[in-house]
Amino acid sequence: MRCPFCNQDNTRVVDSRPVEESNAIRRRRLCDACGRRFTTYEKVDTIPLIVIKKDQNREQYDRQKIESGVLRACHKRPIALQQIKELVDSVENEIFNREEKEIPSSVIGELVMNRLKDLDAVAYVRFASIYREFKDVNTFMDELKKMLN
Repeated sequence: MRCPFCNQDNTRVVDSRPVEESNAIRRRRLCDACGRRFTTYEKVDTIPLIVIKKDQNREQYDRQKIESGVLRACHKRPIALQQIKELVDSVENEIFNREEKEIPSSVIGELVMNRLKDLDAVAYVRFASIYREFKDVNTFMDELKKMLN
């Protein structure tokens, strides 16, 4: 690591600690040449994930979109925020463990629905009604029958 003050590359780590609410490590460094201290942050560099939408447009993966969809489906349900966070974490882990650079939004939707089905039936139906774009009552009833069997 080069010193930002004297541009020498002989620096050493004096202190390391994890950064709260982030997957980063804060490092205090000392330059052996000029004696000045500075701070660096290390973060794991992940492969940018691209989501292929239904209309074939591509956009960068955004965890917030999954969270907001699940939160809407779980609105006024007896589901703890921690359970929602765990659900989103498990979906995200499965997505990134595939090690693909592009993933269809339909795959993400199915992963979310499978987990919601186990968490809360009403939240599952709410999510499915938007995700599967129920056109009429019959398609809604078909989905309910699948769930009951």
